[in-house]
Amino acid sequence: MKLILLGPPGAGKGTQAQRLIDRHGIPQLSTGDMLRAAVAAETPVGVKAKAIMDAGNLVPDEVVNAIVADRLAADDCSDGFILDGYPRTLKQADALEALLKGRGQHLDHVIELKVDDDILVKRVSGRFSCANCGTVYHDEDHRPKSEGVCDNCGSKEFKRRPDDNAETMRSRLRTYYRETSPLVGYYHCKGTLRSIDGMAPIDDVTRTIEEILKS
Repeated sequence: MKLILLGPPGAGKGTQAQRLIDRHGIPQLSTGDMLRAAVAAETPVGVKAKAIMDAGNLVPDEVVNAIVADRLAADDCSDGFILDGYPRTLKQADALEALLKGRGQHLDHVIELKVDDDILVKRVSGRFSCANCGTVYHDEDHRPKSEGVCDNCGSKEFKRRPDDNAETMRSRLRTYYRETSPLVGYYHCKGTLRSIDGMAPIDDVTRTIEEILKS
């Protein structure tokens, strides 16, 4: 099972990806994680990426594509994978298609989580997490059962990402719509896209995804 989760920041891709990992045993691959792993492992493409980042420049598509190609060749991807945050552009989408075609593979599904902008801003601006284990909470929708104590590990230390605020979130949404939303049309034309209501309860979203995977 090879699939892409599409959707703006805060749409719930991370939550649904974790459920897919638990249920199907396939890895979630995010661009940031793959990039950091390649740099840490000092692979040839990782060394190149580090030099670019150290110079303060953005990592170009050809380097990102090479890192993805290396990661998809790993043994744990043999039964499938979940791509989150890649591809981000139409050029990356073309590169991914060529890569999979060269291996006699193809994407099984591209699932878009659709959420209204105002809901996304509310979700992200109220988000905080346990500083110890990373469990995510929300000011309104998901507070710890015991105020000030993490449900998962019992820590009393919490943190908020500095960019989890309404102004930054709206800027991130503008970037998403400009650079990544064209992928919706790209995969729709290829017949692999399914769009679902990301504002439904989390369990309902999970059930819908599973129905798509079985179809």
